[in-house]
Amino acid sequence: MAQRYGGKYSPDGSSKSETTVPRGTYTGASVDPVGARANLMFLPAVILVFMSLTQDALGLAVGLVGAGILSLGAWLLRGGLVAQAAYLDRKVARRPAMPRKILAACLAGLGTALAALSHDGGIVAAAVFGAAACGLHIAAFGIDPLSDKGMEGIDTFQQDRVARVVDEAEAHLAGMDDALRRAGDRKVSSRMEQFQTVVRNMIRTVEEDPRDLTAARKYLGVYLLGARDATVKFSDIYARTQDSKAKADFLSLLDDLEQNFSNRTKKLLLDDNNDLAIEIEVLRDRLQREGVRLE
Repeated sequence: MAQRYGGKYSPDGSSKSETTVPRGTYTGASVDPVGARANLMFLPAVILVFMSLTQDALGLAVGLVGAGILSLGAWLLRGGLVAQAAYLDRKVARRPAMPRKILAACLAGLGTALAALSHDGGIVAAAVFGAAACGLHIAAFGIDPLSDKGMEGIDTFQQDRVARVVDEAEAHLAGMDDALRRAGDRKVSSRMEQFQTVVRNMIRTVEEDPRDLTAARKYLGVYLLGARDATVKFSDIYARTQDSKAKADFLSLLDDLEQNFSNRTKKLLLDDNNDLAIEIEVLRDRLQREGVRLE
């Protein structure tokens, strides 16, 4: 009996043969928030040190103190930029506990004032230079976020619990990266980056809704700890023997872990949608009991 031909590219072909598009290597990649501008803020401190060497003892001491303050300000600026990038990357976030960028601007002004004093500048001139440096620093890099974002209606106690679990998960991910450096295999490192992207998607989901912590805690704790231990053992074996079977087994493990984490994240999002639908239905019932008709 004749049978109609059907295939992947037939008009009525089944989509079962279609495969899922794999994640790209740079999926979830982010730009370094520090950048060259922040790194250049260490340069004035270096210049001040060399220029202070030609001064007298008092000028040298003041110049070295100013250089140290400028270096501290540049270091705080780097931390402030990283904290701001993390704040902007999240939908739910608290303001940074320490306003590093504002402190960095103040230290830049103080260091500039000391630099002027170390070269026989008057107090008035030093104050003017310091105020100008502080203002230009704020104009160039801005200030820290000064308010919480998306925290309305969120239990701060639950948020603190989530923060502890997230810190533990990030520590496990960092341990995996450190272990894979011993293996020295670019393919495995790239595959690990893709897996960590999926894990961080789950982390962001839990941060945005702390009620999901109970369902995700085992994944972010026990499973990630086991994945870290497996990564350490693989790195030790592969660094010594370059065993291709061990590499294939480890890549297969990462595939299974990524699939499980991805499915759990989708389940968390689906549960959130179901909760929203229930809230909407309850609100509609209450409005109808109050005599409010919804068209």
